[in-house]
Amino acid sequence: MDNISLLKVNIKLTWDDDAHVWIATSDEVPGLVLESDSFDELIERVRYAVPELLELNGLPTSAILDYHTERHETVFA
Repeated sequence: MDNISLLKVNIKLTWDDDAHVWIATSDEVPGLVLESDSFDELIERVRYAVPELLELNGLPTSAILDYHTERHETVFA
């Protein structure tokens, strides 16, 4: 087996109440700014975009990606 490492990627998922979309950003993935009105669709888009952005930024692409998400939304009761 090749020398494959585990790369932890923290993804911040924020609901924008004004635009009515979820937004994904990450400090570990330069250029990651995605939005979608569907949470599930956004997660799927993140899964495809992160490896591409890592490659474009010259970061390790042979690593197994370990996604950690942090979800932010405001709920009024």
